[in-house]
Amino acid sequence: MIAIEEPPVEQAPQLLESPERVLSTLDKDGSRKWIDPTPAFGKWRRLRQFVGLFLLGAFVAIPHLSLFGKPVLLLDLAARQFTIFGATFLPTDTVLLALLLVSVGLTIALATALFGRVFCGWACPHTLFMEFVIRPIERLLQAGPNKRATPSRLALKYALFFAAAWLLGNTVLAYFVGGPTIREWLTQSPARHPGPFLLMAAMTAAFFFHVAYFREQLCLLACPYGRLQSVLLDRHSLVVAYDRGRGEPRGKRKRLAPALPILGDCVDCGSCVRTCPTGIDIRHGLQMECVNCTQCIDACDAIMTKLGRQTGLIRYASGAEIEGEPKKFFRARTLVYPTLLTIALSAFIAVLALRSTFDATALRNVGAPFTLTEDGRVRNILRVKLVNRLGEPTTFTLASASEGVTLATEPDNHRAEAGESIMASVKALAAKEGFVAGGRELRIDIVNGRQERRTLTWRMIGPR
Repeated sequence: MIAIEEPPVEQAPQLLESPERVLSTLDKDGSRKWIDPTPAFGKWRRLRQFVGLFLLGAFVAIPHLSLFGKPVLLLDLAARQFTIFGATFLPTDTVLLALLLVSVGLTIALATALFGRVFCGWACPHTLFMEFVIRPIERLLQAGPNKRATPSRLALKYALFFAAAWLLGNTVLAYFVGGPTIREWLTQSPARHPGPFLLMAAMTAAFFFHVAYFREQLCLLACPYGRLQSVLLDRHSLVVAYDRGRGEPRGKRKRLAPALPILGDCVDCGSCVRTCPTGIDIRHGLQMECVNCTQCIDACDAIMTKLGRQTGLIRYASGAEIEGEPKKFFRARTLVYPTLLTIALSAFIAVLALRSTFDATALRNVGAPFTLTEDGRVRNILRVKLVNRLGEPTTFTLASASEGVTLATEPDNHRAEAGESIMASVKALAAKEGFVAGGRELRIDIVNGRQERRTLTWRMIGPR
């Protein structure tokens, strides 16, 4: 009998496993790992909840508040006006805008150098909205991603998610059109304002997708701030840290790599991992996904208290402190950043204080540079752009401050509403004898309704 060899059975290819963890929200096979954190209630949670609810309330209320008769914050892109704490800024305020952005950037850098990623866990709208609005709804209905839910509870959960996204979409839009406008639109048919309605609908859909599905992926994949930690932090920055070597004498602790086993007083209960909103294990050291929410601190302290052990195994501390080095508050970052921030803020305040209540710019008219009148005088036509920076209407008056030159404008007074830009047509007449080498200087006095004055210098063109 002849034996027939069967062809070898092909085995399914093995999955390639990364030697290191890639993301806390990815399983080994690359599928999504849903995060369903268990809240840990302690002193840090109570403090963060108070701060978070206050900031969320302020976020919703600010577009509807006024200061000195103006919105507290209004980013009116259509009118090209930004109102911040009662002060109106126009597109010409580029120096102020640059100084403001530099100040904000330096503030973030200083806060991170001192307190780590504190903004993400304590003030970021995404974190606050997820932790104190979305996840409580989910826990109330017992319909988390890893829990079973009845169809009615599931429908109610997503209906509440949609309502929260709708509120968020209208709130964001209110920052650009104003609270009164939003309240008026809510009582009208969307057909009367289709453009803003479609924009609000798109934002609502995006926010609903985010709270229902994307969630912590925003922090891990989209937000660049976590990755900036590597350049904004140093070894003395205050972060949420796990003390591996607690109990060892100061100065003898060694810096441990994340791959080493968990050491110290840890009982390996896993509470710090179960309560983390980004799914990391803080015992492996500082990681990009950590948002300094302090949930792991409360969870660990609660377990240690029940076991009668010393708390603080996970706590706010710097990497240098964990390794047994003394605290060092004054260092290059904490000296340079405040110095630069003080300079930027001082310059911003100075420019803001010296800013005129109106802008005036002379522009040459299109056409012939000059004409001769019947009586032999030289006539130039120019345009003067006037920008009213006041929060009230004003009237501008233009007059010649040069001897031998007369100005004619129609009308005599030019009215501009608050923040409005207008263009005044001006005719300048001067005798030919006053021109040297085809030109002469013209000074124009401009006075507004508050009797504040500016003088423009312009060169008239005439015969040689």
